[in-house]
Formats: sequence, C-alpha cells, structure tokens
Amino acid sequence: MSIWDRLGDFIARISASAANSVADVVEAVRTVFSGDAETRRRVAFSVAMIALSAKMAKADGVVSQAEVRAFYEIFAVPPEHARDVARLYDIAQQDVAGFEYYAERMAKLCGSGHANCGMLEDILDGLFHIAKADGMMHQCEGSFLHRVSEIFRIEEAHYQTIVARHLDLGEADPYRVLGIERGKSFEDVRKHYRKLVANNHPDKLIARGLPEEFIRIATTRIAAINAAYEIIERGLRHA
Repeated sequence: MSIWDRLGDFIARISASAANSVADVVEAVRTVFSGDAETRRRVAFSVAMIALSAKMAKADGVVSQAEVRAFYEIFAVPPEHARDVARLYDIAQQDVAGFEYYAERMAKLCGSGHANCGMLEDILDGLFHIAKADGMMHQCEGSFLHRVSEIFRIEEAHYQTIVARHLDLGEADPYRVLGIERGKSFEDVRKHYRKLVANNHPDKLIARGLPEEFIRIATTRIAAINAAYEIIERGLRHA
C-alpha cells in the first residue's frame, strides 16, 4: 500500500473525529500507527511536510503558482488523494496555533531528539524547495525557515550548509555546500564527498523514514552536492 493510501486512511479517520488542531493530528498519528513504527515514520514525515508547508504559506501571505507547482513536485499527489492532502493542509492553515508550535510538535513526532536529525533536515530541505520556487527567497520565508531550523535543533553551521545547497552555485560557496573547510587536500575533500553521497543515497533516506514518493528531496540534494564537488575538483586539480 502506498504512502498516499495510508495517508488517505489516516486523514479519513481524523476527519471523522473532527480533528482541527496540530495536537489532534499528532496524537492521531501516534494512535493509529502505534503498532507499525515504519509506517508511522513515513506518515509522520508526510504530515509534517504538508502542515509546515501550509504554515509557511500563511507566514508568507502569498501563495504563488510556482510554489504550488513546487509543492506538487515534491508530493506528486495522485488525483484520487488530492482531497486528502487539501484537508490536512486546510487544518494546518486554519489552526490558530502558530508555526513555532507546529514545528515543535513535528520535531517531537519525527525527530530523533538529537541535533542535526536527518529526518528533520529532509523536512527542511522540502520547505526550502517550495520557498525558492518563485525564483527568490522572501525575507519572511527566510525567517520562517531559520526559526524552524532552530526548533529542529539544526546547528547554525549545518543550517548554512543547507542554505548554500539551495543557492545558485554562482553565489554559493561550494565548500559550504559540502560542509567542509577550505584548505583541505583534494583527497580529504574526495573522502568527505563520497561520505556525503553514501549518507544521502535515496535508499538510506528511505530507511530513516523518507517515503519513496518524496525521493525528489534526495535527488535535488545529491545534485547540489555533485555540482559543488565538481567545482572544487576542477579548482584543486588545476591548482
């Protein structure tokens, strides 16, 4: 059964119980999937992405068509489940709770409890993809993402690496994209690069809870890592 079927069943249940807040949704995820940890992780990730996307759109005040397209690039929602996603999106947008409260609850639901949690980084990457879809990062979106990263316990240096991955490489420092200091030998850079590629392989991300349907997040991250490495490699080989 796909993540959309699972999510559809879940949203049907919370709709029947008139759930209308993040607390209701989080508790429902824990209850409905209490005996299936793997499905719970995947549904929790999906719920977090949809809910925080809705909160980011509300913080921005304007939802562009480019952002809508980016949302569906990540989600690739089957037509028969579009209403389910819209229902959860509306719950988050209409909930009076602020985005910080949502981020805190989603961090507890999805996170490992440790700094720089991989699954929370996956969520943040998805939000970045949506925020930059209209060709620029608005100040309110940047503030939203930075505050979410703080709540997610993404360390500042690591957050800057995430930011750099989403910049045009004409602007971004390729060393920052890879999260490695300048001055390292080519061999050290290559080892670090290979470790990043291995750690961000789609199979690895799926194993920690990223649903297969959201693998676009993994592929865009790997593309940024590869592009940064190529720039560094050219520079070091010709130095």
